[in-house]
Amino acid sequence: MQKQAPQEADLLETLSFIAPLPAPLQKRVNEEVVTECFSHKHLLLKPGEISRRLYFIRNGFLRAFFIDELGKECTTWFMGKGDLMISVYSFFTQKPAYEYIEVLQDCKLQSISWQQLNAYYADFPQGNLLGRIVTQKYYIMSEERAIFLRTQTPTLRYEKLLEQYPDIEQQTSQTNIASYLGISRETLSRIRRKKLKMCHQTQNAKKTAPLSI
Repeated sequence: MQKQAPQEADLLETLSFIAPLPAPLQKRVNEEVVTECFSHKHLLLKPGEISRRLYFIRNGFLRAFFIDELGKECTTWFMGKGDLMISVYSFFTQKPAYEYIEVLQDCKLQSISWQQLNAYYADFPQGNLLGRIVTQKYYIMSEERAIFLRTQTPTLRYEKLLEQYPDIEQQTSQTNIASYLGISRETLSRIRRKKLKMCHQTQNAKKTAPLSI
């Protein structure tokens, strides 16, 4: 039996889920959207460049990061299939970015430009609503991340990341994961060893548990 390829995410379905789109707006998006494939390690954006396109991830995995004053990479976002990916500050202000956007796994992206998005706002009431909801979503995500880093223990941060992206350890390096969680790689290694040990203990307990009659 031939194995089916995993279904790719769809831009229009995702946008329609955010806000119902009229047929003329759907037609415009279909006509204007650009589909591109990028390889591992490709940089979609660098500091000093202006984020001019809103990317939708049909397939693949990406991250945003900046380099601090000590020359250390600090990961701020991970984004996977079905997510919208932009440099939030640069895209909405059309000012130079301070971060990189890097492809972590070969990906297929769809994108529309800042000018096209603003034309949708002007031409369609639903386009305006869509833009407001997307902006609110990124604001909420940013606030949630700030609270997440301030209030959760490193172990809980790691567990929540695995809930969101179960395959992340196959998609990027432990260094990137540790920087996103705001911990050292050594701390992450200790958390992973402890979690693995608990899993083994749980499995052994199940194997040795007496069968109920």
